[in-house]
Amino acid sequence: MDESEKITKAVGIISDYGSIDGAHHKQWVLNEVLKTLLGPGVYEKWLTAYCNGEYGPDTYEWDVGIAP
Repeated sequence: MDESEKITKAVGIISDYGSIDGAHHKQWVLNEVLKTLLGPGVYEKWLTAYCNGEYGPDTYEWDVGIAP
């Protein structure tokens, strides 16, 4: 998927699901947009780096949310 397709898909996710009530659903939207924009492999690396903060493994948690 090229960059333009990724952006179009990410905007579609936001448009389709971004207005659904509930923080857990909005977190799902954020997670899906990240997965779309970063792509397979890069998303997993980003997630590992995010969670392994300055204090080592599991410094932070990432909530993937709940699909609406």
